[in-house]
Order: sequence, then structure tokens, then C-alpha cells
Amino acid sequence: MSTDPTPGATPGADDDPFADLQIPDDLSGLDATDEPTVAVVVTQVAVAGALAAACSLAQVDVDAVPSPVGAIAVLRDPAAGATATAAISQLLRQAPVVLLERRAEQVSATQWVAGAQTKELPPGLVLSGAPEVLEDLLLGDLDPATVDGTVTSVGLSRWKAMRMIAGNRPRG
Repeated sequence: MSTDPTPGATPGADDDPFADLQIPDDLSGLDATDEPTVAVVVTQVAVAGALAAACSLAQVDVDAVPSPVGAIAVLRDPAAGATATAAISQLLRQAPVVLLERRAEQVSATQWVAGAQTKELPPGLVLSGAPEVLEDLLLGDLDPATVDGTVTSVGLSRWKAMRMIAGNRPRG
């Protein structure tokens, strides 16, 4: 019995099914993307139109959705969550806002005041008493444009935004 390979065959070509497998030294590329797929800012602003107007003045593109706890800004660019939230919280001065970001199956929550992140919050605690609309927006199960009362900041002129804010001020 001969152990010589068949003439014309390459030794080992069919023997090892993992011959072409390459394992990189750096496995960090296997992690899920760090870019958020959804970012929402929960505010205490009572009227969605006023929040959309404020976001327009801050040059932040959002869909402002009404909710029982305050208007929710659904960011058009989820990757700009920190920058957008800083701008929104700067306009709202001392009223805290909460940025919720979803990355793959993970949700993070941070509190912001006067343009600065003040602390990280447990997302489960933030969502435990939240209205259903917030959870649906965060999970991507609900398109903000389909919610009654949603107002977009996109395309609002500075003049119209100022009128919307003035129209929602309490009269005293």
C-alpha cells in the first residue's frame, strides 16, 4: 500500500477544512457597534410644539412627541445623542432631561442639566414608570410621525419657532 498522494493532487488541500481560516489578534471587531440606533430625550416641557421650537433654535433635528410626563424628543440622528442633549438641556437651563440610547439590545440612560451630563441612571428604573409611548419609541416599535400631536423641528424657521415658544408661555 502506497502513501504517496494521487498524482496532481495537492497534499492537505482537502484534509483541513479550516486551512483558510484566519483569526485576528484583536477581537474587538467582534463587539456590537457602539453607535446608538435610537436616541430619545425625555423632558419636562409640557407641549411638544414648544420642545420642537426650542430644538429648532438649537439646530437639533427631532420629532417632539407628547407624553403624560412631558414632551419626548426623538433624535433624527441617534449618533449625535450627547451633542443634541447638551444643546437641548442648555436651552432648558436648570430643568433636568434624560437621554435614553439604544445600542443593539442595550439601553443606557443619562441625566443632563444646563448642557452637561450630571450622572448615569439605571435604565430599568427610568423606564419602570415611563409611559408606554416612550418604551415603544425606544424599542423602535413606533414611528414618531404616527403619534397624534407630534411636531418636528425640521424646517421650522427661527421666526416661527420664536412665535411657537411665545404662544406657549404662561400668561401672568
